[in-house]
Amino acid sequence: MSENERVAVVTGAGSGVGRAVAVELAAAGWTVGLAGRRPDALAQTAELAAQAAGGRTYAVPTDVTRPQDVARLFDALPGGRLDLLFNNAGMFGPPLPVEELPYEEWKAVVDVNLHGAFLCAQAAFRRMKEQDPQGGRIINNGSISAQVPRPHSVAYTATKHAMTGLTKSLSLDGRPYRIACGQIDIGNAATEMTARMRTGILQANGDTAVEPVMDVADVARTVRHMAELPLEANVQFATVMATTMPFIGRG
Repeated sequence: MSENERVAVVTGAGSGVGRAVAVELAAAGWTVGLAGRRPDALAQTAELAAQAAGGRTYAVPTDVTRPQDVARLFDALPGGRLDLLFNNAGMFGPPLPVEELPYEEWKAVVDVNLHGAFLCAQAAFRRMKEQDPQGGRIINNGSISAQVPRPHSVAYTATKHAMTGLTKSLSLDGRPYRIACGQIDIGNAATEMTARMRTGILQANGDTAVEPVMDVADVARTVRHMAELPLEANVQFATVMATTMPFIGRG
């Protein structure tokens, strides 16, 4: 590992926002650890990153809900150093009314979106605190559901509100160790997870409407900007969204 090499770990790197961010960072010269549950999807991300002709990637198949998988992910760091964690792995869950949501579905969303985010942040925090030189950056994917809900999204919304608390706590507890933590709240990036926005999705007034989306590359560029700031500066919260999506005034 060279002295100037920057190392990032991106969770949920097999598709969507995670894939776009991993490719963007690799193109900028970062070494990127690709974490996700599907080895074939991680291999596709690695191929896209290689085509970007920047840094290098390495894949570590990881279920972020399993502490042993998370430990293995961070043990695989080249040279043992970590400069950035993009804490991105997440899932929506079924769009059901509160009274119809099975406990198993609630638990699955909480396990990935909250427990998984905590386990990865904890492992990154430990590494950044102990390494020399000390410090690093954690960027959490909050989603605009960290600010306002959609109908029938109780599990997703609850976990994304919790992500804001995780971000604030990490920011406070990381101060003595040069660990910066920020959050990006993303609205309607064009990925597999937002395909239903383009076919029609339930609105707060009971209507179903098609919503505008934006290029996921715009999200990736924003994450890269946050990531490449010196540790003396931090984007605490950023909201990046399709300009005309129904967010302001939603509810």
